[in-house]
Amino acid sequence: MNLRLKKFLLLLLATVLLAGVGGLQNSLNRDRDALGLTRVSPLENAPPMLAFTTVALGGFRGLIANALWIRASELQENDKFFEMAQLADWITKLEPHFVQVWVVQGWNMAYNISVKFKDYPDRWNWVQRGIALLRDEGLRYNPNEMLLYRELAGFYQHKMGANLDDANVYYKRAWFEEMSQVIKSERPDYAALLNPQTAEVRERARVLRETYKLDPAFMRDCDERYGPLEWRLPEAHAVYWAAQGLAVAKANPERVNLDDLLQLRRMIYHSMQMAVVRGRVIVSASGKLLDFAPNLEIIPKANDAYEQAMREDEKNREHVKVGHRNFVRDAVYYLYTYNREAEAARWFAYLGKTYPKNPLIGGRPDTMPGMLTLDEFVFARVEEEVGDTSRDKTKMILEGLLTTSFYSLATGNDDRAAGFDRFAQKVWARYQAKTSGTGERVSIPPLPAIKQDVLRRLLDPERGFAPELAAQLRTALELPAATNSIPPAANGREPK
Repeated sequence: MNLRLKKFLLLLLATVLLAGVGGLQNSLNRDRDALGLTRVSPLENAPPMLAFTTVALGGFRGLIANALWIRASELQENDKFFEMAQLADWITKLEPHFVQVWVVQGWNMAYNISVKFKDYPDRWNWVQRGIALLRDEGLRYNPNEMLLYRELAGFYQHKMGANLDDANVYYKRAWFEEMSQVIKSERPDYAALLNPQTAEVRERARVLRETYKLDPAFMRDCDERYGPLEWRLPEAHAVYWAAQGLAVAKANPERVNLDDLLQLRRMIYHSMQMAVVRGRVIVSASGKLLDFAPNLEIIPKANDAYEQAMREDEKNREHVKVGHRNFVRDAVYYLYTYNREAEAARWFAYLGKTYPKNPLIGGRPDTMPGMLTLDEFVFARVEEEVGDTSRDKTKMILEGLLTTSFYSLATGNDDRAAGFDRFAQKVWARYQAKTSGTGERVSIPPLPAIKQDVLRRLLDPERGFAPELAAQLRTALELPAATNSIPPAANGREPK
């Protein structure tokens, strides 16, 4: 056999082998795609060299993803978050089942990139992009990954719900306005959303499902178990996605990660605790969000969530107990200061029975439930809370004190009314002194404005006092029978 023929046969053999490998590679790619092991579609919006290398290596896309991940980690260490976001986007296209990349990229957008912008709308845009990445893309390719549900719920609870970001109030207002387009009232009409009869309701149900990935049936179930929830506030969505994660865990026990499971449960009771403090909205006649208010109706269900966590999390039970004890003692004085003394008394008894030996206030043994009356406990607890610079808690206390003051005035107990009104003035003045110069993030409205809002709500014929009690309050304040507000100068007769 001459050399030329030998070269020709070798070339022919190489061609046949390459053709066979190509066919086998296509078969392997189809099987990997069908089994959900990898994504085999071409990489879009990538530099030509990266796109060519991806196609050429086929099943070795993981090698490219690893190299990009190493580079992305280096960029993150150098605070080059924008460049990192582009690399992370390519990695998720190469390896969509690489869950950690989804988590890191979503966090990068919502936390690291957002704070690089001074204007709140720009920040909000990046927060939304981080949420949408996990909700719309990450869960699309990884519907059974509890970590993604945990992180998504955390974005709602922590980034939007907490007040650590200067723009947090802007986020809440923007989210309220956005959700108000699809959820028109405080209590959604689940029957209409599940079986829409008009074009307008059908469109809202479609947007809920397709844009926000919210299932009205699951929303209803969450409301029954954890509510009533205000779906125009972020805490309700934190509960929703954490509950979704728990449902996925129940359906896929072989994939359960114990740490993620515990974090999802913790996310629920933390979000509910926050909803107790400010889980209701105050809306103007035009539908504009004015402020937040407590949602005291969910106290029993929030307590149930704590109790369930203590039963199921043996390792962290003592830690959960501390949070539960603090929640219950808060619930006692929240209810008391909102003139719901019968409920406050029941929870005070529950507190004494559940934690009979735990100091409750400032570590002083003389403040244990069995050593104080309900009145003494509440005032001691409120005095302790005055030292807190939490905007939401302070405003909640002020509204409760003023509510009790107006109730006492309406029922002829002028001394009690005056006492609560004076205490509200002291709380407001002390908070102002402690937060002076800290900016909008922790500021609260002037006390007359808070008082005006409380009185307006109490005189609301649908949500306020009973008609007879409202009429008595108007008489005590020397208000015209037809008005629901306080005149700008004063309310006729202030509690003395």
